Formats: sequence, structure tokens, C-alpha cells
Amino acid sequence: MYRKLEPKLITVLREGYTRKQFQGDLLGGLTVGVVALPLAIALAIASGVKPEQGLYTAIFAGFVIAVLGGSRAQISGPTGAFIVIVYGIVQKYGYDGLVVATLIAGVLLIIMGLARMGAFLKFVPYPVVIGFTSGIALIIFSSQVSDFLGLKIDKIPADFVAKWIEYVSHIATIDPYTIAVGTASLLIIVLWPRVTHRVPGPLIAILAVTFVVQYFDIPVATIASRFGGVPNTLPMPHFPSVTWTMVQDMFSPAITIAILAGLESLLAAVVADGMMGTRHRSNMELIAQGAGNIVSVMFGGVPATGAIARTATNIKSGGTTPVSAIIHCIFLLLVLLFIGKWAAMIPMATLAAILVVVAYNMSEWREFRHLLSSPRGDIAVLLATFFLTVFIELTVAIQVGILLAAFLFLQKMSTETHVDLITESLEDDEEFKGRDMAAIDIPRGVEVFEIYGSLFFGAVRQFKESIRVVATKPKVLILRMRQVPTIDASGVHVLEELAAEAKENGQILIFSAVSRNVYRVMRKSGFVERVGRKNFAGDVFAALEIARAHLDSIDLEKTR
Repeated sequence: MYRKLEPKLITVLREGYTRKQFQGDLLGGLTVGVVALPLAIALAIASGVKPEQGLYTAIFAGFVIAVLGGSRAQISGPTGAFIVIVYGIVQKYGYDGLVVATLIAGVLLIIMGLARMGAFLKFVPYPVVIGFTSGIALIIFSSQVSDFLGLKIDKIPADFVAKWIEYVSHIATIDPYTIAVGTASLLIIVLWPRVTHRVPGPLIAILAVTFVVQYFDIPVATIASRFGGVPNTLPMPHFPSVTWTMVQDMFSPAITIAILAGLESLLAAVVADGMMGTRHRSNMELIAQGAGNIVSVMFGGVPATGAIARTATNIKSGGTTPVSAIIHCIFLLLVLLFIGKWAAMIPMATLAAILVVVAYNMSEWREFRHLLSSPRGDIAVLLATFFLTVFIELTVAIQVGILLAAFLFLQKMSTETHVDLITESLEDDEEFKGRDMAAIDIPRGVEVFEIYGSLFFGAVRQFKESIRVVATKPKVLILRMRQVPTIDASGVHVLEELAAEAKENGQILIFSAVSRNVYRVMRKSGFVERVGRKNFAGDVFAALEIARAHLDSIDLEKTR
């Protein structure tokens, strides 16, 4: 049990860390550090915070998660999935509100990990994941239109529709220099992989385009003109004054942050497992994500989670242990301390181009199109989550998407539960094969019913309707339950109603082939004692014997 909550770093060190592993981790960590540098800055700006806060997140959260994490080669830091929720919180409640929400989310993630809930996040429906991911991608793209085109807008609205109305109304203010810089950056990012994959395209775009802009003094917006520069010092720990009202306001966004952080990190861990042939510890990963997010915002960062693309880059570059993620953090720290001030020269249009590519990669448009050919219920979940993400709010989208998917699942499961009268066809049952049917007599006044499917709260109504349609007034009613895998309190209650009705009508109720799990629930609820243990049979043959004994006792009473 202890090992399951042990960080992978400790496991790696116990197994014996070799020089060859360090060489691979060094190359992987430096490579992914180069990839993470422009992304951290761009994601922070898109989230409505300062550029250096993205670096703080990658450094502090990335380090804590690497040390405590349950995955061997995962890279954590700011990701595009958080842009929408972070931007909304910062605009409405300020950075202190974001800190409170992230602290709550961190605590929730730690609790989820300690409660062994890592497996539960796997049950988030796929249409929900694709719906909000595609919606986030569209919002990220929309947020970069102004910087890519150089539109002269004083304050861009947060609302999706209002944002595009503002873009259209200011279309005449397009700046040709900005478009040229943005287009050149985009072409470099897209075409550079044809030259080599060793050096990431976004870094080449930043270096080349920033040099050209500075050398020729091209009049475009830069980080310096927008934010005043990037500091080359580490922040001091900061803890906001927390009020109960703020906790109440931030709790719902905190749940969204926790779900996103948990889901993205476990998806990234699964990707890493698939590439390396390893197995991650989901519960330890959740604890690490919680601790990393707490530390991140205490040092001026934003929410963090596992980054799928950066994790894949790390593994492809040779990283095989958490040491590579630690090296990636150290690299970013050195960049911040020694050359961070030069980041102020980066054009905003170049960062916009980077995020346009991020949005495209996040969009999952092929999967989105594929899901449109799914059953109507899945399409409804997909579109509801997508449109709510874009037009309302990500928090609402996730909650509604999961609830809608759950209701559709319950509806589908409830239709699978039904009852059939099988007295006449019992001789054709596979249990009777090889038996002498002449020796098996189904007494007059006995009816056998078979229940198919789980008896839970969503299927109770369907069960009642089925039993009402087929039930007659036999002297003995046998319920064959070999096809009932689970039962809950609602299922037990409906059986109690059936038993009470049978007793009122002078009928005998016998249960056949009840599974061990179902019987355990019945016994704990007291149902077995109320019906009588003697009325539970291991199979239908034993049930028929019990029925025959009941009928004989009834006949004996009549003759007295």
C-alpha cells in the first residue's frame, strides 16, 4: 500500500540511477526546457497575467511535481487548458482570487490522491473531454486575433461574441507590419520541422523574428511595450488575505481547476506509459499535482498540470526519469536569472503565432468530426460541452457535460433491465441440458421469472413496469437473479414492495441464483431476514424444490 503512494523519483533512485540514464535525462530536460520557454511566456500572457508568471509556474510547479510525481518522464507546467479559466478568474477577481482558487484546487487534488480516486478521473466521458478541449482551442485562437493583426483596441472583451464584434468593428485598424511579423513567425513554426526536429520551431521563430524586428526597428508591439519588461529575479512567497466570501466564490472554479489538472496530468501520464512501456501511479500523481499547484501560486505562478506535448518531446529526446523534468526546471531558472530581460524584446505577434499553433494542436478537430458520427446521445454531450465552453463558461460546460453524459448512461442502463416470464421455456434453458426432464416437474401454481440487468435507482421504474406487465397471481413466484450483477438501495426497496405485495396476496416469493455481491447488499439491508433465508436458493432446481415444499404444506393445511 505504501509503495503505491511513493514518488517515482524514489523508485528510480532505489533501482539504481546510471550515468546512461543521466545523459538521456540531460538531453531530454534541456530540449524540453527550450520548448517550454516560449510556451510558458505565451501561455501566461494569454491567461491575463505577466509573462514571467508562466516561467514561475514551469519552474516551481514543475520542480515539485517532478520530485513528488507518480510518472517517470512527465513534464508539468502551464498549459493551454487553463487559459480560459485563469483569464476569467483574473479579470473578475484579480490575481488574489486565482491564488485562492488554485490553493483550494491543490487541496482537493491532494485529498483525491489520498482517497485513491485516481482511477475515477478515467470515467470522464470522452465527448466531454473533446468538447471542452475543442472549445478551449477556439477561445485561445480568438484571444490572439488582435495581437496577430495588430488591431487598435483599448480593452478586448472577455465574452466570445463581444470579442468578435469588437474585432469586426476595428478591422480598419489592421497593422501591416504586425501581420507581416505574425505571418513570418507562423510560417517558421509550421515549416521548421521539415528542417529539423532537434530545435523547436517556436524558439527559432522567437530568435529570428525578434532579431529582425530589433535590427530594422520595425514598429510592432513587444512584451516591453505591453508589460514593461521581464524581471530576472525570483519572487518572494505570497499568500493573499483569504475571506470566507472569497472561498465561496472561488470553490466552483477551484473544482474545475482540480478536474482539469487531474485529467490532463493523468492523460499525459498515460501517453508517457504508452511511449515507454511503464506504469504510472495515478494517486501519487494527483498528490504531486496538488502540491505543485499550491507552491506555484505561492511563488507568483498560475495553475499547472502535465503537458502532453512537452512530455512526449522529453521522452523522444531521451528523458526516462523525473530527473529530466528537474533539469528542465533548472534550465528555465537559469534563463530567467541571466537572460530573462532579453525576453522583453519578443514581438506580441510572434507569441500570438505560437498560440495559434497551440490552439490548432489542441482543437482535436479530427476527433471532433469523428464523434459527430456517434450515437445521438454522445453528439448531444459533445456539442453541449463545446458550445457551453465557448459561449458560457468552462466550469458550467464541464459540470453540464458530465451530468448530461451520466443521465444518458443511466437511461441506457435502465432500458437494459427487464423481467421475462420463463416458465414455459425453462426446459430449453442451458442449465437443463443433460438432465432428465421427466424427473423435473414444475408444479401447477408456480411461475418463474428471470431478471436481466442491474437493479439500481435508474432501472427501478423499468423493473416495476416489466413485472407489472408479466406478473399473474401464482401461488409461488420464483425470481431468477443470476443475470443481476448489482443492486442498490432503490433496487432492494422495490423488491421489498414486491415481497409485501406477494404476502398480501398470499403468495410465496423465492429468489434463485442471487450473486454473492447482491446477496451481501440484501443481507446488510435486512431484506434477507425479512423474506426468510429459506426462500433463497442456489439455482432454479433448488428453488423448485422449495416451491414444491411450500405447495405441499399448503395442501396439507387444507386437508386438516
